[in-house]
Amino acid sequence: MLQEKLQSFINRYNELSDLIISPDVLANIKKMTELSKEQASIKKIVDAAHEYNQIMGDIEDNRALLGDEELGELAKEELKELETRKPILEEEIKILLLPIDPNDDKNIFIELRAGAGGDEAAIFVGDLFGTYMRFAQNQGWKTEIMSTTPSESGGYKEVIFLVKGEAVYSKMKFESGVHRVQRVPETESQGRVHTSAITVAVLPEVDDVEIEIKAEDLKIDTMRSSGAGGQSVNTTDSAIRITHLPTGLVVTNQDQKSQHKNREKAMKVLKARLYDLQEQERMLKEGADRKEQVGSGDRSARIRTYNYPQGRISDHRITLTLYRLDAVMNDGLLNEIIDPLIADHQAKLMEASGV
Repeated sequence: MLQEKLQSFINRYNELSDLIISPDVLANIKKMTELSKEQASIKKIVDAAHEYNQIMGDIEDNRALLGDEELGELAKEELKELETRKPILEEEIKILLLPIDPNDDKNIFIELRAGAGGDEAAIFVGDLFGTYMRFAQNQGWKTEIMSTTPSESGGYKEVIFLVKGEAVYSKMKFESGVHRVQRVPETESQGRVHTSAITVAVLPEVDDVEIEIKAEDLKIDTMRSSGAGGQSVNTTDSAIRITHLPTGLVVTNQDQKSQHKNREKAMKVLKARLYDLQEQERMLKEGADRKEQVGSGDRSARIRTYNYPQGRISDHRITLTLYRLDAVMNDGLLNEIIDPLIADHQAKLMEASGV
């Protein structure tokens, strides 16, 4: 029964409340942090459980009053409200009981890279980067550019930026994949539509506890900054290239004037990439269930098409088509795509877990 399942969360929450104030835990900061995180992770379920218990009790009380001459009509009205709220709350609880992706509350790095299509792909990297920044602003998130590689024709060959805020990964993880754009380039005199593509990777930010990097596994090169945007810093060897020897992963950073800052940012990105690599390997081992839980799937899959002549955005995973391309791109209204993706993901999880 649902109430029995919910009671186990209430019991655990109360148990954690007692443990957190016990002398042993108060003397152990690491343990206290661990228990506090666990308690915070189930608070929404516990709050919903208390509301559900209250509703069930109130329904029972009001049903008992239906035959009362004085209170019968009042009980009938209240019962109607309670029985309307009950199924809505049950659906909310089903979602809260779904398997939790441990990365959902983490900050993220978003990496955008130009793929097939040359100059047009680089220009679209700049366009989508702008959309992501506007969406982040709409959500009240903070952003920090980690590194950029501008393209000579405009846009970027690559952009990496950090997004900080509440439940960032849970909303943005579905952006990983290949994004295809169809439009007429400004340089196209015949008016022909060109197709180009960029890749997006969404990586959770990790701390030193989650990913350990040995100093002997790193090859760190310093060099002079080069290319567009590097003119103000190229008098010193401030650019950094870090190679992780066991995996062959390479991260470069030249955006900052300080070599120390470039190294710090490059290391953060490297940790995120290594963690992501571990997650991808784990997914392969654990199979489709884990894939469904994480929601990232195949990074090489074409997930979305932006068709400018038709003013259309199509997400191929849920056959969603919106004829609001300009509004979505210019105003950062990505929630119009992300919300249906989250709903579809939750529906699949419910089906898989039998909730």
